[in-house]
Amino acid sequence: MRRITGVAALAALAASCDADARGALADVTVVDRDSGAALTTYYAGGDYWVAGTPGHRYAIEIRNRSGGRLLAVTSVDGVNVLSGATAGWDQAGYVFDAGERYEVTGWRKSNAEVAAFVFTDLPHSYAARTGRPANVGIIGVALFRERHPPQVYLGPPVAPSLSEDATAARAEGAGAPTAAPPAQPDARLGTGHGEREYSYVVDTEFRRMQREPNEVIRIRYDSFENLVAMGIVPPGDGTAPVPDPFPRSHAPRYVPDPPG
Repeated sequence: MRRITGVAALAALAASCDADARGALADVTVVDRDSGAALTTYYAGGDYWVAGTPGHRYAIEIRNRSGGRLLAVTSVDGVNVLSGATAGWDQAGYVFDAGERYEVTGWRKSNAEVAAFVFTDLPHSYAARTGRPANVGIIGVALFRERHPPQVYLGPPVAPSLSEDATAARAEGAGAPTAAPPAQPDARLGTGHGEREYSYVVDTEFRRMQREPNEVIRIRYDSFENLVAMGIVPPGDGTAPVPDPFPRSHAPRYVPDPPG
């Protein structure tokens, strides 16, 4: 897992004008890094939506609202942002301390570098360039609480008998989890593989409380014109097809470069 620190460590109302997607465990905000503005979040048909500007860099800001550490397995367009694998819940993610906030700014290339997230037309998105265009247009954050070792009560010492010594109590640590849309005026928006940037993280250990996420936060995105065409801005019924933020796949360690 990737641990983040202050330096950054590595693990019928359709539009509400909030700047984040609020969950029980965390808040997720999409930030336009070129304008510095948090993108307005619209709610339609059970999904959060934001409007991206083609060519602009963006970040996924995650804030831990819980009282303990969280693992945030993060995907963009159905691709794990750490490894570049088709995303699955059981993969690596970023680890947040209680109350911690961090901006995920790109596809991780190493513990010290990312390739920036950039809003781009679908054919130039990282997912499409690597042959996986089916889930372009969605950000997913799967949140896991941490499993802690059980608390063991040791009773008062027992005096040894004449025939045998007293037995010592021993606790074993818990095992690891076992394992038909309206017409749109423009091409859909995706996320490109932008310029390399410095972003430092370190590795850390994290044991999940359970196999499945305690919470999943989804944010769908497209251009402002397309959201208007779909009836999301102004309010609509949000009947566009629903992509999957975590199609399952094995994960390499870091995100590979796209072909070409």
